[in-house]
Amino acid sequence: MENAGRLEPGVGYIYERANGVVYARRMGDPPGQRFEIGKHYDRDELFDNIQEQKLWDEIHRAARTNPALQDALDRVKLVHALIQQDYTVPHHPV
Repeated sequence: MENAGRLEPGVGYIYERANGVVYARRMGDPPGQRFEIGKHYDRDELFDNIQEQKLWDEIHRAARTNPALQDALDRVKLVHALIQQDYTVPHHPV
Protein backbone atom coordinates (compact mmCIF):
# COMPACT_ATOMS: atom_id res chain seq x y z
CA MET A 1 0.00 0.00 0.00
CA GLU A 2 1.50 3.31 -1.04
CA ASN A 3 0.63 5.21 2.16
CA ALA A 4 2.09 2.53 4.42
CA GLY A 5 5.45 4.14 3.68
CA ARG A 6 4.24 7.24 5.49
CA LEU A 7 4.46 5.47 8.85
CA GLU A 8 7.57 6.68 10.67
CA PRO A 9 9.51 4.55 13.17
CA GLY A 10 9.20 5.71 16.77
CA VAL A 11 6.13 7.84 16.13
CA GLY A 12 2.86 7.08 17.94
CA TYR A 13 -0.15 6.55 15.75
CA ILE A 14 -3.86 6.27 16.27
CA TYR A 15 -5.43 3.56 14.13
CA GLU A 16 -9.07 3.69 13.07
CA ARG A 17 -11.25 1.43 10.99
CA ALA A 18 -14.28 2.68 9.06
CA ASN A 19 -16.23 0.87 6.35
CA GLY A 20 -13.56 -1.81 5.99
CA VAL A 21 -10.70 0.69 5.60
CA VAL A 22 -7.88 1.01 8.16
CA TYR A 23 -6.54 4.52 8.72
CA ALA A 24 -3.62 5.94 10.71
CA ARG A 25 -2.83 9.40 12.00
CA ARG A 26 -0.09 10.72 14.22
CA MET A 27 -0.95 11.16 17.90
CA GLY A 28 -2.23 14.70 18.36
CA ASP A 29 -3.13 15.22 14.69
CA PRO A 30 -6.77 16.05 13.89
CA PRO A 31 -8.92 13.25 12.42
CA GLY A 32 -8.90 14.97 9.03
CA GLN A 33 -5.20 14.18 8.67
CA ARG A 34 -5.62 10.42 8.79
CA PHE A 35 -4.51 8.38 5.80
CA GLU A 36 -5.40 4.93 4.52
CA ILE A 37 -2.97 2.14 5.36
CA GLY A 38 -5.03 -0.97 4.59
CA LYS A 39 -8.36 -2.61 3.95
CA HIS A 40 -10.24 -5.39 5.66
CA TYR A 41 -11.80 -7.97 3.38
CA ASP A 42 -14.55 -10.18 4.73
CA ARG A 43 -13.42 -13.68 3.71
CA ASP A 44 -16.95 -15.07 3.94
CA GLU A 45 -18.26 -12.34 1.66
CA LEU A 46 -15.43 -12.89 -0.82
CA PHE A 47 -16.13 -16.64 -0.81
CA ASP A 48 -19.85 -16.03 -1.37
CA ASN A 49 -19.10 -13.67 -4.27
CA ILE A 50 -16.80 -16.23 -5.89
CA GLN A 51 -19.44 -18.96 -5.52
CA GLU A 52 -22.10 -16.67 -7.00
CA GLN A 53 -19.87 -15.88 -9.97
CA LYS A 54 -19.18 -19.58 -10.55
CA LEU A 55 -22.93 -20.25 -10.54
CA TRP A 56 -23.62 -17.52 -13.12
CA ASP A 57 -20.77 -18.80 -15.29
CA GLU A 58 -22.30 -22.27 -15.17
CA ILE A 59 -25.76 -20.90 -16.02
CA HIS A 60 -24.38 -18.98 -19.02
CA ARG A 61 -22.56 -22.07 -20.32
CA ALA A 62 -25.66 -24.22 -19.92
CA ALA A 63 -27.83 -21.61 -21.68
CA ARG A 64 -25.80 -22.08 -24.88
CA THR A 65 -27.47 -25.45 -25.41
CA ASN A 66 -30.72 -24.99 -23.47
CA PRO A 67 -33.26 -22.71 -25.20
CA ALA A 68 -35.51 -22.44 -22.12
CA LEU A 69 -32.59 -21.31 -19.96
CA GLN A 70 -31.41 -18.88 -22.65
CA ASP A 71 -34.93 -17.43 -22.84
CA ALA A 72 -34.95 -16.94 -19.05
CA LEU A 73 -31.56 -15.20 -19.19
CA ASP A 74 -32.77 -12.94 -22.00
CA ARG A 75 -35.75 -11.94 -19.85
CA VAL A 76 -33.47 -11.18 -16.89
CA LYS A 77 -31.30 -9.02 -19.16
CA LEU A 78 -34.37 -7.16 -20.41
CA VAL A 79 -35.64 -6.48 -16.87
CA HIS A 80 -32.18 -5.32 -15.85
CA ALA A 81 -31.98 -2.95 -18.84
CA LEU A 82 -35.41 -1.52 -18.02
CA ILE A 83 -34.57 -0.79 -14.39
CA GLN A 84 -31.35 0.96 -15.47
CA GLN A 85 -33.34 3.54 -17.43
CA ASP A 86 -34.01 6.91 -15.82
CA TYR A 87 -37.75 6.85 -16.38
CA THR A 88 -40.36 4.56 -14.91
CA VAL A 89 -42.08 2.17 -17.28
CA PRO A 90 -45.82 2.24 -16.56
CA HIS A 91 -47.22 -1.10 -15.45
CA HIS A 92 -50.66 -2.20 -16.48
CA PRO A 93 -51.98 -5.41 -14.97
CA VAL A 94 -53.44 -7.73 -17.54
